[in-house]
Amino acid sequence: MKLHKEGYTIMAIAAIVLILINVGIHMLLPEGYWIPRIALIASIFVFFLIVQFFRVPTRVVSKSESQIIAPCDGKVVVIEEVVENEYFKGPRRQISIFMSPINVHVNWNPVSGIIKYFRYHPGLYLVAWHPKSSTENERTTVVTETSSGVEVLFRQIAGAAARRIRWYIKEGDKVEQGTEMGFIKFGSRVDIFLPLDAEIKVNLQDKTVGSITVLAELK
Repeated sequence: MKLHKEGYTIMAIAAIVLILINVGIHMLLPEGYWIPRIALIASIFVFFLIVQFFRVPTRVVSKSESQIIAPCDGKVVVIEEVVENEYFKGPRRQISIFMSPINVHVNWNPVSGIIKYFRYHPGLYLVAWHPKSSTENERTTVVTETSSGVEVLFRQIAGAAARRIRWYIKEGDKVEQGTEMGFIKFGSRVDIFLPLDAEIKVNLQDKTVGSITVLAELK
């Protein structure tokens, strides 16, 4: 396991701030006070939480043209038929995965293919489970066309705390299933929009493992 590049600056700043706080406490309080020890323990715990948030696990991906894999770690919170109005402008099967602050926050490509459409939308920061977060929050929309001509849309969605969406793709790129496409800092969700005849392989409240869990099979 390694640490993600998106966390280098944050981890460095956090380390400096925590060190300065602890040095200041030790200088201000006489020897024998218990507060410096508590502050040190708390600082180590906080820094550990920050570091674990940017962890990047090593995973072995089994690629399949007919399978849609989870683009992120998290919990399945929505499985329903909806009307997708930005790109398809018609009915699709939606699967939404909520990412808590303790999840790995790397985002992976759910299928192999060509990026046919990409848009970044600035927006609000409603809580990730809010029904309007998919259309009103800061978000990206990505459509990948597989070699068989099937188009799969997915969105990175910022939440109340997640205000930093990163992506490493653009229209026209050829991507491989299970490769890294982006990162969302400090929790949020990812929506996936599939053809209506896709066979869903997960249930509500299921835990997903990004780049591993099979969400659906394409017909």
